[in-house]
Amino acid sequence: MSAVMTTQTAPQPADFAAVRATNLAVVLRHVRDAAPCSRADIAAATGLNKATVSSLVVELIERRLVRETGMTENRVGRPATMIVLDGGSYAAVGLEVGADHLTAVALDLAGGEVVSWRRAFTPSPRSVAAIATLAGRVITKVTGTGRTVLGVTVGVPGLVSADGTVRAPVLGWYDVDLAGQLRRALKREVSVEPSATLAARAEQRLGPCAGLENFTVVIADAGITAGLVVDGRPLHGAHGLTGQLGHIVLDPAGPPCACGLTGCLEAYAGIPALIARALPDALEDGPVVDFAPEMTRLLTRARLGDRATLDVLGDVGRRLGQGIAVLANLVNPEVVVLGGLYEPLAPWLLPLAQAELRLRSAAPDAGGCRIVASALGPVAAATGGAVQSLAAVEAGTLPAV
Repeated sequence: MSAVMTTQTAPQPADFAAVRATNLAVVLRHVRDAAPCSRADIAAATGLNKATVSSLVVELIERRLVRETGMTENRVGRPATMIVLDGGSYAAVGLEVGADHLTAVALDLAGGEVVSWRRAFTPSPRSVAAIATLAGRVITKVTGTGRTVLGVTVGVPGLVSADGTVRAPVLGWYDVDLAGQLRRALKREVSVEPSATLAARAEQRLGPCAGLENFTVVIADAGITAGLVVDGRPLHGAHGLTGQLGHIVLDPAGPPCACGLTGCLEAYAGIPALIARALPDALEDGPVVDFAPEMTRLLTRARLGDRATLDVLGDVGRRLGQGIAVLANLVNPEVVVLGGLYEPLAPWLLPLAQAELRLRSAAPDAGGCRIVASALGPVAAATGGAVQSLAAVEAGTLPAV
């Protein structure tokens, strides 16, 4: 009988650099959530010993991520030096590409707004240059304030592959290498994500979903997309192709949609369909490519109580509720946030959408799911792009000293 040779893996030494990076991130997150706080406060909250916390705080100060902000005597015992995030040294940049606009936001480490711009935009396969130009101007503005750019993330209303290639029919884009082109133009790393996913990141950190583990953000532009957060994490799927809520088919015999399907949610509740039904004269000169003027007219009529406008908004709310019910039955979110161009229409959409959700939900009282309007307005997706870079720092990807 031949001998069977076995080997035993020797114990591996701990990667102390990785452990320290993790602990630095733990302290940084605590300062973000609880500042101003003392070193003793940090030790008590994180379980790290005081000597370790002191060492970690020194390094975070050297990295310009936190700073001391004086002494406080409003506590038991001796006065303590308080720690806060250092908002003056870094900023993260987020952009959103919409069907008729470009939005850019830069946030400092503490979440304070450094830049917020919105520009008119006409998409085409060659319009990546316009996106790169705006991103370059934001980066210049940020660095001009003495801050280092932590990262650049761009949101688009379409499908995004792992390498940053975009397929967005609403923009006229088919397999556009957006990430690669922007990296070459800006000479820095650029991430590309679906706009709805980035909007969800922003809502989770700064909006009504802060602290929630399961929620969905539904945004409307030329299409309807959803950012899904499940058990605290954005849901990307096998190939990053989740969230195409507008393609849910409500009636196979229904009207055609720009996506090529018939009777899908976008054909009933998408912004182009809404404008065509409520403002048919808007189409006299061809398809609407700039939604802002028509949205202003629509809101004015709704506020004046125009019956035809209210009837259309009521039907859109019901159809939207049907689509949201499909999501609720699949992933059971605690909250669904209406954003993008749905946000200003929320007073008319929410009641009927919520009623339809309750009617069509498999769980009693819609499984506790409620629909709310975004508190972040039209900059949610761009804000989420900046938040993504901030979150990477807080997860342990720290900038060099």
